Amino acid sequence: MDEPIQKMEKDCSAIVDAQFPEIEASAKGGNLTKALEQLLSLEKQTRSSADLASSTRVLKRFIQLTFEANDWKLMQEYIVLLSKKHGQLKQAITKMIQESMECLDKTPDMKTKLELIDTLRTVTDGKVYLEVERARVTRILAKIKEDEGNVTEAADIMQDLQVETFGSMEKREKTDFILEQMRLCLLKRDYVRANIISKKINIRYFKDTDVQDLKLRYYDLMIEYSLHENEYLSVCKHYRQIYDTPVIKEDPAKAKKAVENAVLFVILAPFDNEQSDLIQRVYLEADEVDTTVYRDLLKCFITAELMRWPMIEQIYGPTLGQNPALAGGDEASKKRLKELHNRVVEHNIRVIAKYYTRITTKRLTQLLDLPDKDCEEFLSKLVVSKTIYARIDRPSGIVSFAKSKHPNEVLNEWSQDINGLLSLIEKTCHLITKEEIIHSITKVI
Repeated sequence: MDEPIQKMEKDCSAIVDAQFPEIEASAKGGNLTKALEQLLSLEKQTRSSADLASSTRVLKRFIQLTFEANDWKLMQEYIVLLSKKHGQLKQAITKMIQESMECLDKTPDMKTKLELIDTLRTVTDGKVYLEVERARVTRILAKIKEDEGNVTEAADIMQDLQVETFGSMEKREKTDFILEQMRLCLLKRDYVRANIISKKINIRYFKDTDVQDLKLRYYDLMIEYSLHENEYLSVCKHYRQIYDTPVIKEDPAKAKKAVENAVLFVILAPFDNEQSDLIQRVYLEADEVDTTVYRDLLKCFITAELMRWPMIEQIYGPTLGQNPALAGGDEASKKRLKELHNRVVEHNIRVIAKYYTRITTKRLTQLLDLPDKDCEEFLSKLVVSKTIYARIDRPSGIVSFAKSKHPNEVLNEWSQDINGLLSLIEKTCHLITKEEIIHSITKVI
């Protein structure tokens, strides 16, 4: 919260206006010490009078005079001295710190800059009314450390600040700061902390069209995290959010790229109820952009028909090979390509389980284009995950997809069938009797 404005006891603006020219003359005449002493006397008067405007002018003038004299050590000393003065107005200190921060880009060398940053961080430490200034100075320091190649130290410096609790910081700046913390954590390969930090951002804030750049940065970082964790369904969701951004939809090339990646990663995601629902949504989005190859590939996974892996490679291989997610040549890209093959096999097993109650392992290996051992491994995975029901009879070489029923279930089904049959017979008899009665009446008439 802002500090309540202290009542001014005396207006010192006239005194300040009268003494400033004399102070200026002393400083330009090379007598900086005398000028600063005069300023100290003037600062005491303005502080005692609680004159915010005059105090602010005097404190800022301390910074300006030491800067013009190129005496950085003296500037740091006065920053510490003035911030500790009893009764000093907080708003005046804030303005002085902001004036000092403007000098950071004008320091003669890196050593001086780091010393000034250290002084500013020391002065602002623990002061709620200077939390925003401390955050900005800390970010500058982290950038310096990153440029020096010390990413770990830069990340640690940024994590010291919990900006989500800063009430005086603008929401956009706060979000930008948290995104920077996430980026440095990912550079540091601290994925656990990056995920924790990401939860500090409320994604509903991204509905505002003025923060589209922050939204894209956030989802790019989340994609990087999700790819590392092999959370392909999350990657698909992130690409869908990117596609839903107005600035992306306005650019056909970027929109196409986002949808293609969403298609690819929803296919790579393991099958479950959520994936099954999401794949239908992505298919509708694929119709909105010109992604014929990806849409056709997605349709293969939606349709309950077998896919032959050699044909998939032949038809879709050249296009998929241009996607960076599969064409990187690194271990991660090779793993995703293998995952794509696995998803094709798993889809085929689900289709077979839908149309067959029993099938020989020899025929199954032909349909799946896999050796016996791999077929059994894939079947076992899907059975363990409860995607399908199957039992393998190894001596007979038969796979059964029909669930064995409990005797009570069989008896109940038989009882229902008998009841249904008797109901049909009774209805038929009733209709026959009705026809006979109508016929006899007609004959009498």
